Amino acid sequence: MGYKVAVLGATGAVGSEMLKVLAERNFPVDELVPLASARSAGKKLPFRGGEVEIREAGPDSFKGMDIVLGAAENDIAREMAPHIRKAGAVFVDNSSEFRLDPEVPLIVPEVNAGDVAWHKGIISNPNCVTIIAAVAVYPIIKLSPARKIIASSYQAVSGAGIGGLRELEAQSRALAAGEPLPEMKTFAHQIAFNLIPKIGGMKDNGYSSEEMKLQNEGRKIMHLPDVKVSCTCVRVPVYRSHSISIQLELEEELGLDAVRAAIQAAPGAVLCDDPAAEVYPMPLDTSDQDLVFVGRIRKDLALDNGIALWCCGDQIRKGAATNAVQIAELLIK
Repeated sequence: MGYKVAVLGATGAVGSEMLKVLAERNFPVDELVPLASARSAGKKLPFRGGEVEIREAGPDSFKGMDIVLGAAENDIAREMAPHIRKAGAVFVDNSSEFRLDPEVPLIVPEVNAGDVAWHKGIISNPNCVTIIAAVAVYPIIKLSPARKIIASSYQAVSGAGIGGLRELEAQSRALAAGEPLPEMKTFAHQIAFNLIPKIGGMKDNGYSSEEMKLQNEGRKIMHLPDVKVSCTCVRVPVYRSHSISIQLELEEELGLDAVRAAIQAAPGAVLCDDPAAEVYPMPLDTSDQDLVFVGRIRKDLALDNGIALWCCGDQIRKGAATNAVQIAELLIK
């Protein structure tokens, strides 16, 4: 049995990756409808060795659809969600619009697949850092619940969309040629050979919106409403794949062998942990694939019953497109 699937925002970085992942994972698509703005309507996108024509997204675009994968901004998700539900389709939305809505499941399939059962027509895809971190730490938290999570993320420029990639490329070329930097449009400061310790808008508590997502979304996904989370998000001059340093304070002390065994056995995770042999997760190794690499596992020296680790994952794939397709797979099981 095939399904009729629409991709809302199909021309963006995540939307185009959704088409690629649907094909790679052999999702049973009977009809694929890529949706975008009027300026893209009529153009064609590759899919399964052929091409599919882009249609303009509108209130009537979802009739007959079974699943809509959302890769559009919050305002578009908010506008289209009622029409998607009215059409009888399930909206798997990658925007942040519905993530903290208590009526909407927020799903990382390796962690809380069962929450799909109580959806009411909308399922949210979490933030990319939240997904990558959850895949890495949940095997440990299953052994002992976490009291505190301290994290620092090192996020690739592709997390800011195609503009982030182009800006890093243009700045790198200009600096190599000894030319003036081009106008900065995506980032507030030069990103080439630099780090920018701010992603998203600032909150009254001094944390950015990106930093608060790990706490708020992580609590919901892992069913840990009281876990305390402190996060710092940094934009780094890496093209693709986010990296995260994570410290966990657990209720019980765990041996490192047990932690490593749990990660090695966990779905979606790869144990990559032999620093003496220069083996640890890195963005270059984790790009353009769907697994989260976990390494640098050690006892934390500052936290009670603490474990420290380092993980990397492709934020466009597992951190967005692939996770959404995995949610769709849960829906059809």
